[in-house]
Amino acid sequence: MEMARGIESGTSVRAKPAPKAARTWWKVHQWVGLKLSLFMTFILFTGTLAVLSAEIDWLVQPSLRVAPSTVEGPIAWAEIAENARGYPGVAKVNYIGAPTASAFASKVTVEDEAGNLFFLHAHPTTGKIQGTGPWVGAQRVLRNMHRHLNLPVKYGVPIVSSLAFLLLVTLVTSFVVYKKWWRGFTKPLRNRDARTWWGDFHRLAGVWSLWFVALITLTSIWYFVESLGGNAPPHPRVEREAPVETGRSEEGSLAAAIDAALAAYPGLQVENVQLPGEEGVLQMNGEFEAVLVRPRSNAVYVDARTAEVLLTTDGRELNLHQRIGEMADPLHFGYFGGYWTKVPWFLFGLAMTGLSLSGAAIYSLRIARERGDQVRLGRSFSGMWQGMGRWRWLSNSLIAIGFVFLAFLILGIQ
Repeated sequence: MEMARGIESGTSVRAKPAPKAARTWWKVHQWVGLKLSLFMTFILFTGTLAVLSAEIDWLVQPSLRVAPSTVEGPIAWAEIAENARGYPGVAKVNYIGAPTASAFASKVTVEDEAGNLFFLHAHPTTGKIQGTGPWVGAQRVLRNMHRHLNLPVKYGVPIVSSLAFLLLVTLVTSFVVYKKWWRGFTKPLRNRDARTWWGDFHRLAGVWSLWFVALITLTSIWYFVESLGGNAPPHPRVEREAPVETGRSEEGSLAAAIDAALAAYPGLQVENVQLPGEEGVLQMNGEFEAVLVRPRSNAVYVDARTAEVLLTTDGRELNLHQRIGEMADPLHFGYFGGYWTKVPWFLFGLAMTGLSLSGAAIYSLRIARERGDQVRLGRSFSGMWQGMGRWRWLSNSLIAIGFVFLAFLILGIQ
């Protein structure tokens, strides 16, 4: 009768979703969140740790630490390169990276005679080599595991990034499943029983993480597109047809080449230096005025023999396709604002991991309640394994593959 009166009076009456339709949405939300929940949790957790992976390396590798009070003036790029070349066991010096933060040493990527990669840790302003670090540290392990399960990139990236479509489904269905979700920002966690607590946590973490889930979903979809050939056109760079003979006689010109590069690109905050190889070209990359681009977007190329500037690139000159490709990493890992963004990204990453776990716990405890079992916090995940069905074997297999190929990576087989 109310609806009839609304039609007769010309006013629109918004009908509530039919119970059957609402339950269908809820089943979709549950199915997507549960079947690959183990694999999803693993990827989310490794990605969360990857945000602070450099800091984990800093904790476990003493030579990577410096006293901030001893760091004065600009980074001594030329001195670091010279000391790295003379370090025992080093056959080739490839890159020098700027310190992650004030208490970090510079990381120098080097090779031994057999071509094995490892790091040297150098004081930023004195250039003194403080020690060595393994090529396969926490940063590489976590990034590789999270990005492509240590598989070849062409296989691993699409496998991992395909989870973005599951995230998209859970994000969209959550607005239907959680009625009047905008009221949930201040709702407290109730301790009536484990099922209630996990449900409240899931909703609370969900509403606060909506923007973050959307961001991770969109950037992950972009990674999936890139993995299938949709990557942006490459940046301009110096290409030489024939290699140039290089040798120890050119080392003295490195400082002049670096000075020429900095003079040609005033304001460039150098993040890494690629030392001259067979082509005899010095490359410096860093941050300039373009926002949300990787350091490679701002580059200066210099002939290491003559100190002639060959090319400069500016991130502001990228086309739309390139800008989308460049902003994906800074937004996905949150490193564009230093610790002002890395710490929130880490915390919201933990919240996303908690969402994956809590969704599985809610299902498990609901099954326990239907069976008449006692609903306790300690039994939160006992039904998760059964609820995943055959999909649990896929999750376990993918995680196991990641660890198997990690062993290959550590042993240098890849």
